[in-house]
Amino acid sequence: MRHNRQGGGPSRASRSRGSSAPQSAPPARPPAAPASRPGTRRDQPQGQHWLYGKHAVVAALLNPARHVARLLAMTEAAQRLLAELQHEPRARSIVETAEIVRREEIARRLPADAVHQGLAALAAPLPETFLTDLIGAADDQSVIVVLDQVTDPHNVGAILRSADAFGAAGIVSTDRHTAEETGTLAKAASGALERIPLVRVPNLARALRELKEGGFWIAGLSERGTEALAAAKLSGRIAIVLGAEGDGMRHLTEQHCDLLLRLPMRGAMPSLNVSNAAAIALYELARSR
Repeated sequence: MRHNRQGGGPSRASRSRGSSAPQSAPPARPPAAPASRPGTRRDQPQGQHWLYGKHAVVAALLNPARHVARLLAMTEAAQRLLAELQHEPRARSIVETAEIVRREEIARRLPADAVHQGLAALAAPLPETFLTDLIGAADDQSVIVVLDQVTDPHNVGAILRSADAFGAAGIVSTDRHTAEETGTLAKAASGALERIPLVRVPNLARALRELKEGGFWIAGLSERGTEALAAAKLSGRIAIVLGAEGDGMRHLTEQHCDLLLRLPMRGAMPSLNVSNAAAIALYELARSR
């Protein structure tokens, strides 16, 4: 069975959320500092977060859309980084202002199990990308990954990495009940967070309808699928939908799929980890095109 749907969607230039306008006159006295959110530090302004690990940090430094406020490095790591980025003017200028610190100074700002490789960067979140941006930039064979409440940042990071490896156009996720953009997610993505658009939507069902209007077939991966992904021989614009760890896709999400497909499982395991399933599905789609 070969499925093919053509068509495009409206485009909209990417934009970031704006900041409030400055006051016309200074206050009579300095305002009290806002309370920090749980887990933040005084050297971590609200809204910023620490990225860590060589691939995540280097990709952030090379991304013109990413604002890096501070760069911490051990001496050896900083020297290697400067040598690698000496022909990249923007990245080199930041590396030359790196704060050379001891390993403990980096580790104390990060999760206890963080493998930072001697590098950490304090960065602002990436500018927001909208679903219409993703649809407008898609070509006739684009693949988009849709995540239905996938909450583990390691899984989302690994899916970003697979999306980058197999040429997916982007990832769509829900605003709520999903993994936030953190250093853990960026480390798992190994730099792919800077290259693959991650679009967050308030209503997944509405987003699936918008993808259909943009010419995408909606293919849900489910153990209840009636046909194997490889046998479906999908072509054209495809949105592949994966459900949450454990629970899978919600019923409403399944209802908005054009078809439900499965991965052939010959062993005793009924399903795969969502990031593994995503990697296999993206490989299969890339192989067949």
